[in-house]
Amino acid sequence: MKRVFKWSAAVLSTVLLILAALVAHTIYFKPLKLDWFYTRLFAVSALESPEQLSAMRILPGWMDFSSAKLDDATPAHEQKMLALAKDALATLKRYDRNELDREGQLSYDTLNYFLQNQVDSEPFKLHDFPVNQLHGVQSALPDFLVQTHEVESKADAENYITRLKLVPQKFSQLTEGLKLREAHGIIPPRFTVEKVLAQMQGMIAQAPQQHVLYVSFKQKLDKIPAGEMDADTRKRLLSQVEAAVQEQVYPAYRGLIAYFTALQPKAQRNDGAWSLPNGDAYYAWCVRQHTTSAMTPQQVHDLGLAEVERVSGEMDAILKQQGLSEGSVGARVQQLASRPEQQYPNTPAGKKDMLGRYQVILDEINSGIGRAFDIRPSLGVKVEQIPPASEATAPGAYYSEGSFDGSRPGIFYANMRNPGETPKFVMRTLAYHEGIPGHHFQVAIAQELSDVPFFRRVIGFTAYAEGWALYAERLAYEQGYEKDALDNLGRLREEMLRSTRLVVDTGIHYKHWTREQAISYMMENTGMQEGDVTAEVERYIVDPGQALAYKTGMVRILAMREHAKQELGARFDLKQFHNEVLSHGSLPLAVLERVIDDWIAQRKKIQTQ
Repeated sequence: MKRVFKWSAAVLSTVLLILAALVAHTIYFKPLKLDWFYTRLFAVSALESPEQLSAMRILPGWMDFSSAKLDDATPAHEQKMLALAKDALATLKRYDRNELDREGQLSYDTLNYFLQNQVDSEPFKLHDFPVNQLHGVQSALPDFLVQTHEVESKADAENYITRLKLVPQKFSQLTEGLKLREAHGIIPPRFTVEKVLAQMQGMIAQAPQQHVLYVSFKQKLDKIPAGEMDADTRKRLLSQVEAAVQEQVYPAYRGLIAYFTALQPKAQRNDGAWSLPNGDAYYAWCVRQHTTSAMTPQQVHDLGLAEVERVSGEMDAILKQQGLSEGSVGARVQQLASRPEQQYPNTPAGKKDMLGRYQVILDEINSGIGRAFDIRPSLGVKVEQIPPASEATAPGAYYSEGSFDGSRPGIFYANMRNPGETPKFVMRTLAYHEGIPGHHFQVAIAQELSDVPFFRRVIGFTAYAEGWALYAERLAYEQGYEKDALDNLGRLREEMLRSTRLVVDTGIHYKHWTREQAISYMMENTGMQEGDVTAEVERYIVDPGQALAYKTGMVRILAMREHAKQELGARFDLKQFHNEVLSHGSLPLAVLERVIDDWIAQRKKIQTQ
């Protein structure tokens, strides 16, 4: 018996040593299996972003080690993440792609494309504007704490307070990066400096108990049942939040305000990417990244001009039916949009009614769009107002993905700064783009994928995501959800917006258009109000190339669908086409085209057997 025990102990020790060696090899060297490498890469990347972990909510409560932390914003950390991408790309290329099955090659190609983009960005790693009027850290951080950080227990509340106390550190790291950019001649546009200063001044204008960071925390706290938290604990937690806002958050904002006040005299221009160091090469990279294509800025510009002309003709026909035949398309659309029956009043009641109407639109299409889809997400979507503190410079609408554990649904955020800016005939198209069957379908279906590496459920490519959402607008029209001529005009107005983006974005960053020239072009063609157009143009200036993704993505998805129809004829099935587009997660469009080609070939083979 002793001998058996000794042998068993020896075998167990050997097994443990082998397992330990295997774990160490997987962590520090090329893992023996590609899936292990994927897991390692995602784990390492996720650990570097506690804010993303909070958004995904993939960890059980007992493993939550990140909810009291904020992302590192130092230049050193940015360099660390670039080095991680380089190392990961080199490791990936050490695996033999030819040994993988079709799904394995899809994962390989997707990650390879993503990592290569990151590596190619190295010459331009300082070319962004981390503090900007659209989605800068100064507004994104409070939005994250309000919208994403859950408060369902005393521990959650204490983590929230800890995060508030980390705001000075975060802003100090942010300022370090801003100064580094300034030293390299990368200074934000003049309008950006002016607008973020006004935004940040507004952030600290009210008493701490009136600040959104306090008010939203109290609202979350009030939802905790009385039996789970006593009154004294609630009072103490609220007092700590008030103190953190007053003693940590406000001084952090004052420090950032002081930096931008000193920067203001140096920000004298509103020019595009061409004005930055190595600006033409930077913009060419932006075009490749956001379109996931080899298109040149000139090719994108030419496509935009052609699409503006086509969409303009369709809009003109509808406007003439409405008795509007004089003036530019844009001027006539504005005339129609200004009619009282097309606007919700800028009152609390008007805003509530508008939000309710958006929800009705989503519920309606959700109950009927199944005839075009086999797969549907189990996670729901709801409509909420963009936080008032951010609405002045926020877009008209945007989507925020739900959590992986199902505790937070997808949210379609609508801008209520002035409901009249969005005429009623545009509302359907906005809801279809941001919600169903647009971003919500695409993102939620990807989150619910199984039997794929986890990175495939979270990775993102702008042309795929925005191309699908714009395609969804067209699909809703094709499925009969915009039978009214004015609703169709709203769809065309949004398609015109995406078409003019191709012209204006390349105009600003490649052809040296001025801000004013871009605003004038969009006003003439889209029919949007000047305030909205100005916000759009300023968005393009601080985020080069992103606006190109919508139309270029839609054009390629439509081309894939048309190719499939021509190849399959009567055997073409719209549901199955959508299955192929949505059931693999976000993909570079070149990879998606291979997926569709494979599907066409399989369908042909089945029919001939």
